[in-house]
Amino acid sequence: MNIQRYALISVFDKTGIVELTKAFVRLGYKIISTGGTAKILEANKIPVIPIQKITGNPESFDGRMKTISFQIESGILFDRSIPSHAQQAKELNIMPIDVVVCNLYPFEKKQTIENIDVGGSTMIRAGAKNFKNVLVMIDPADYQIVINNIQKNQITSSFRKKLAAKAFMHLSYYDAQIGRYFEDEKFPNEFVIPGKKSLNLRYGENPHQQAALYFEPNTPSPLKKLTKQWGRDLSLINVTDVNAGIESVRIFSQQAAVVIKHNSPCGIALGDTISQALERAIEADPQSAFGGVIVLNKDIDFKAAQVITSFKDERKGNIDIIVAPDIKKKAFDFLKKVRKTMGIYTFGKLLSYKRMNFKFIDGGFILQDSDDDIEDSFSNWKVVTKVKPTKKQLSQMQIAWKFISRIKSNTVAVIDKDLPMTRGIGSGQTSRVGAVKIALEQAKNYTEGAVLASDSFFPFDDSVKLAAKYGIGAIVQQGGSVRDVDSIAVCNKAGIPMIFTNRRAFWH
Repeated sequence: MNIQRYALISVFDKTGIVELTKAFVRLGYKIISTGGTAKILEANKIPVIPIQKITGNPESFDGRMKTISFQIESGILFDRSIPSHAQQAKELNIMPIDVVVCNLYPFEKKQTIENIDVGGSTMIRAGAKNFKNVLVMIDPADYQIVINNIQKNQITSSFRKKLAAKAFMHLSYYDAQIGRYFEDEKFPNEFVIPGKKSLNLRYGENPHQQAALYFEPNTPSPLKKLTKQWGRDLSLINVTDVNAGIESVRIFSQQAAVVIKHNSPCGIALGDTISQALERAIEADPQSAFGGVIVLNKDIDFKAAQVITSFKDERKGNIDIIVAPDIKKKAFDFLKKVRKTMGIYTFGKLLSYKRMNFKFIDGGFILQDSDDDIEDSFSNWKVVTKVKPTKKQLSQMQIAWKFISRIKSNTVAVIDKDLPMTRGIGSGQTSRVGAVKIALEQAKNYTEGAVLASDSFFPFDDSVKLAAKYGIGAIVQQGGSVRDVDSIAVCNKAGIPMIFTNRRAFWH
């Protein structure tokens, strides 16, 4: 059997390929290459065996056929440790290809039929399957590591297996994109989520847990563009808090601010300016805002920075992370002096786009529509009481419904009677009336004439009676309970206008 070693090199991304190939030549490998890769290697005075010399066929059909062949795939796949394989390879004049260096057409960058790689995928899969005999590389970041290990004679079975695993993961990531490109069904029988690691997180939910952040290819998510400007690195909870904050403010065209604690708002507000919105969001629950994450839908200006400083100086309150589309230089220089460990992050333009929502469970996940068309649902609202809400009350009810759609269920929220801000939030409760009690007690002196919103229906009239006792001015809720008539009767007696949305607003 011919003991000459061969390396097959065919890459779209040419990063580092000349240096890698020169290293393999020095190690005694002969290089088989194709098309553009071969031209670059030859231009750098590297001897190359054209792939058509191995296959016996020319590159054809605009490059659709060039590497797929019995000779190439056999050279990669036959098991060198099996004598019959070795003998058969000798009889068939199959050259042993011990190294496969290949990366694929960039379907992620340009989703077209012609960017679906077939030959490259085949070589990678063959090399990864036969990893005990073949080194397969799909990432330029691995080139120098491989060369170093070859030179030190440290190509272990575990190292080969690691490269093979990376290759199969890459193929899965690649094919998942293509499958979703072709798929028209919203919920197909098989669904794969392609994800690429963005960064290792400071830690997971707790400091003893490790975590990493992944994104789907081509996602316009602002989280993918999240850029640290100052302060602490992100933990899992920081990321999920920022995500919850972005979800809370992206549904508003007005200047909006939210303070997030444990993935749920403790204060949401709108304002004529971003500083006004931020001041209101903090004032909604300053005690809970301590150690929270602030997310804004407009850039941080100097006045907004002053609000954060005021919270620290006057209330001894710290903010862990503040996130916005961008930050003005004067505001940035000012905030750096407020708290050295406070994270300042920006994410660029806050885009609106069609999304699906994933809920991960043990061993799987649930795929659902995102609850984004909230304003469209206002046309289905129905006033169910004798007293009709005023124009101002209706406006506040609509704001309240948008607020509550981004607060962890079960949720009841009290919205100021005049200002677009929360005054009390009872979230994450297992009892509806329990949520009402928390929201009303937290609102304190701001319940008189305020709007009370519930993300689902009231199963009994006890919640409405309690709201009336605290002087609530208007109620908006889903409706649909078998005891709706009892709640309506309490409202009519108290002169409280109530609207049924005919739509639930759970957020888990």
